[in-house]
Amino acid sequence: MLDAATERFVDRVRALPPESLATAFDRMVDLRAEGGREASRAAVPSAAENSELDRRIRTALLPRAAELDAHLAGLHSDARAAISTAARGILKRGNLTAEQFEVLVIPFVEVGVDVPAHQGRG
Repeated sequence: MLDAATERFVDRVRALPPESLATAFDRMVDLRAEGGREASRAAVPSAAENSELDRRIRTALLPRAAELDAHLAGLHSDARAAISTAARGILKRGNLTAEQFEVLVIPFVEVGVDVPAHQGRG
């Protein structure tokens, strides 16, 4: 049910170093007040898509939980949240404006992750 672009994104980011994941999470939090909250609300997947996405992210990060939390307490959970937010933006990019898409994926673009092009509205 997930598209190939979303699956590739999760596969890429799961291997990022802890520092990059922490940076992406911090940037995501900073962007909440700059349209991130609204963009996240616009990128809501179906229940089935959300379940599949959550399972894929949990499976990808669980083997790294101790490593991530050793780097920074709570980073495992923070990384899951940041990856989920960006992945939902990629999955639902057809429903988002270019600005909404950018605010959701820019935390990972800034740490060097390639994301698919926006193909949504406006």
